[in-house]
Amino acid sequence: MTHDLGGASEELLVEVTRGDLVESVHRVAACAVDARGNVLVRAGDVDVPVYLRSTAKPFIAATAVQAGVCEKFGLGPREIAVMAASHSGQPFQIDAVLSILRKIGLDADALQCGAHLPYDEVSAHALLLAGSKPTAIHNNCSGKHAGILALCKAIGADPATYLEASNPAQQRILAFCARLSDDDPATWPIGVDGCGIPAYATSLRRAAHSFARLATLRGVDEPDADALRVVRDAMIGHPEYVAGAGQLDTELMKAGGGSILSKAGAEGLHGVAALAPGIGYVSKVLDGNARARAPSTLAVLLALGVVGDREAGELARFVRPKVYNRAGCAVGEIRVAPHVAVEKAWRVGSL
Repeated sequence: MTHDLGGASEELLVEVTRGDLVESVHRVAACAVDARGNVLVRAGDVDVPVYLRSTAKPFIAATAVQAGVCEKFGLGPREIAVMAASHSGQPFQIDAVLSILRKIGLDADALQCGAHLPYDEVSAHALLLAGSKPTAIHNNCSGKHAGILALCKAIGADPATYLEASNPAQQRILAFCARLSDDDPATWPIGVDGCGIPAYATSLRRAAHSFARLATLRGVDEPDADALRVVRDAMIGHPEYVAGAGQLDTELMKAGGGSILSKAGAEGLHGVAALAPGIGYVSKVLDGNARARAPSTLAVLLALGVVGDREAGELARFVRPKVYNRAGCAVGEIRVAPHVAVEKAWRVGSL
């Protein structure tokens, strides 16, 4: 049975309040499917293409794993986890990226992802206090780029052109991702991601099916399943490498206790693989504002029973995040609009 949260064509609404008034509203399209691709939850149009951005990182990392980077270069689970990460630039994450580069015989100058300050405030402050400027190694995507460089080295592709869609490494990545979502990569809309790599677009329905396959390892051939298992286990086993302390992906995986994989992407994307029920979930905040991501995702996961009362308690700051003023006082909150269907699901834990 398919559940339309808010109606067959309506998106989830995430409200931002200030005092007693709703000040802003974000619309979220979302889809959850089982391992066979049957739609379990639908909100909004789930069949228009959207760029998955960093939400596709587990599949990019799995492409490298399938090419044998673990065996060829001795990469371990922490390094695989940071390959699938949007990391915060914490020292242990940077060390993992540098370890990958060292093992494949390259240095940080090989990274073409651009530079920004670490997302982690402590790490950013320490960098500036030392009088240093951020480099590409601090980019949240540096682990992914190191993984793609490892893929290039494993298959004999040119590391200098690894950003180009025509590079054999990128062709492998696009083919792997297409197999998971039953797409034809020749017809995909391809853009350029914020870090420079080719970004593909697929529907939320098909993307959710990819995450269901990541959860269950069903519906894919054995080499793909083996690679997905390695990445899945690395991310769940080392969630601190995937995002960082206090970040949604890391905290959701920690709360899930080995049963949930979580991966956010730019412009309000989010993907979840729920292992025990075999569910894949992908959502898109239509205006791209990431503040609506956590409340909408957790509302659906609560509704599906993927997240229970215990996990919801641990994740309370993500379920209804507070809005603070400059003085640090709570002046409002971010919440899923109290639509009857969602509110009922939230209370009873099922639809």
